[in-house]
Amino acid sequence: MSVPAHQIRRSAPPRGRVPIALLLAALVVGAVAFLLGVAAGDAAAATGAVTPGSKTTKSSTSPGAQGATGGLNPSQADSGLPSVAGSKAHITASGLAIPPSDAPLAVKRAILAGNRIAKKPYLWGGGHGHWIDSGYDCSGSVSFALHGGKLLSTPLAGEFRSYGAAGHGRWITVYINSSHVYMTIAGVRFDTSAQRENGSRWSARPRSWGSGFVARHPRGL
Repeated sequence: MSVPAHQIRRSAPPRGRVPIALLLAALVVGAVAFLLGVAAGDAAAATGAVTPGSKTTKSSTSPGAQGATGGLNPSQADSGLPSVAGSKAHITASGLAIPPSDAPLAVKRAILAGNRIAKKPYLWGGGHGHWIDSGYDCSGSVSFALHGGKLLSTPLAGEFRSYGAAGHGRWITVYINSSHVYMTIAGVRFDTSAQRENGSRWSARPRSWGSGFVARHPRGL
């Protein structure tokens, strides 16, 4: 016996229950979202990108350590410095000096610092008020190079008479008399009077004039 159409009612799921199909769909969507998130995180890590909401950490290297080695690890500090084989510096045709490979790091740095001002004009008092100056006098020039090698913290003039230790050094010797200061470093001369030769403070020739010079050198060098 048939039932009148107006009396047919579709059965509804019991209240409080979620259809299995909807539950499965939600699980699939959640799994896909999770996998996409993991993939995005891996990509960010591989490229160094920072994802929104993530935190970055600062380098553990202290500013002092960076200042001591130029930002390099101690074992890498002189790996990028130019050098020539042996224990004597080489002066190029352009009037700059190349440090010798056997020299200590402080000596190499002092030579490279000397290159920075090798062709700067002579200026009376230059290099004493500021490390960076438009010109340098004899003692200011020597002070700048030694400072570059971390062998001097304050510019000196007559005070060079008591600088470091007495006598000639193995790598560096500073010469001072009543009117002039110059130095030899790794077998070459760094001297404002050398600018008369080729416009550079560097010279392979020893100084053959002047008298009364006192020799001093950085301790250990």
